[in-house]
Amino acid sequence: MKRRQFLTSSSATLLTAGILSSLTTRRALAQGTAPLVRLSMPPLLDTRATGRLSLTAMASSKRFLDGPATATVGFNQDYLGPTILVQNGDLATEVTNTLDEPVSAHWHGLLVPGEHDGGPHLAIAPGATWRPEMRITQDPATVWYHSHIHHRTAEQVYFGLAGVIHVTDGRDDQRGLPSEYGVDDLTLVLQDRRFDSAGGIVYDPSMMDVMHGFAGNRMLVNGQAGATAVVPEGIVRLRLLNGSNARIYTLFFDDTRPMHLVATDGGYLPAPVALEVLRLAPGERAEILVDFATGGAPVLLSDPVQPYGILQFEKDPSLTARITRLPDRLDGAPEDLSGKEVRTRQISLDMGMGGMMMGGGGIAINGRPFDMNRIDFEVALGSVERWHVRSTMVAHPFHVHGVRFRVASENGAPPRPENTGWKDTVLVPGEAEILARFDQPASPETPLMFHCHILEHEDAGMMGQFTVS
Repeated sequence: MKRRQFLTSSSATLLTAGILSSLTTRRALAQGTAPLVRLSMPPLLDTRATGRLSLTAMASSKRFLDGPATATVGFNQDYLGPTILVQNGDLATEVTNTLDEPVSAHWHGLLVPGEHDGGPHLAIAPGATWRPEMRITQDPATVWYHSHIHHRTAEQVYFGLAGVIHVTDGRDDQRGLPSEYGVDDLTLVLQDRRFDSAGGIVYDPSMMDVMHGFAGNRMLVNGQAGATAVVPEGIVRLRLLNGSNARIYTLFFDDTRPMHLVATDGGYLPAPVALEVLRLAPGERAEILVDFATGGAPVLLSDPVQPYGILQFEKDPSLTARITRLPDRLDGAPEDLSGKEVRTRQISLDMGMGGMMMGGGGIAINGRPFDMNRIDFEVALGSVERWHVRSTMVAHPFHVHGVRFRVASENGAPPRPENTGWKDTVLVPGEAEILARFDQPASPETPLMFHCHILEHEDAGMMGQFTVS
């Protein structure tokens, strides 16, 4: 059996590193012997005309597999939330909580002050509505939103309180980028979830799950299992979000076709960068261009050592291929912050297992677990700082609220290609140095956060907070 056939055969289900990806036989689907389940995009919520955004956190249920419905939560729907389209300017927002526990709406990647950031200090009580009057002033980017309640973030995000935001300036056609939502511009939320034998989602982290992060045994893309992304025979833009609690993806195509990276967390690169493999840690986003004009229908895989399936693609000749060539240049211009820093800080992402076994204190930053009443750093508004971040025991994805930063080095070497643009989250498998400019104010009452984005680590105490004034 050829490798391609193996990876797409229902009789060769891939079970690797605890993840079961049932890529049923797509050849059979193409031959009409079974219905093709087409991947759908999250509903698009366009705020550009009104300048208003309304979200409701709601309880529901959803059948993911051929089993019982699982209790879920979502924003405006049963699981996950709409893709929100915003532009620079005023955005009157209201987030209503109809659940029986507090939630929040953290705008992960939006450059907004602490009072609008949606972190754990801005909990929305059951039955209440939060109404921040935000002003968006940043470059185009793919960012996201999710609940951020201390001790409850992991479970609330796991069961659906998350969604994607597109910040746009309306100039993507001029850039030569695919921009037709759901046709040649696909939003893909990658999540692994753990299913029981009956087909229901479970979240019951053991101590080992807390130590390593909760991993699933099945892939979901946009909340769907076993779906196929249908694309035109041209260049397609994939906006990838790692929305998993803990799993790190190392993405590549089974037919080795290249991916051209055009944007990282905080916006566009100066020019497309060809990659064979793209690493994506929890909380990170990447925008890539893939040419489907030639070759067959590829499978997006993860982990070159022991591959497992993420998403099958199928080409539809009836879809118009709007973009047929890669842009030579983009207008992203990541600022060089080297030499502008006024202070250097040391940050240790700690995994002291002895403290965990004794009932706490093991998962921390700089030896101290998160305390809602303690301000860890006081940062000057408008300043640039160099943070030297070190991981212990495992690689930690490190996220800073309210800023975008440049990665200066990784383990003493230049950053990987996917870390060369503007970032707000970076995987630290050892040590990393970042340079961040702090342009958003944050008071002691509503500080900004820095934390590991393995959500079980965050909830267990690997988080700190800072003011900006």
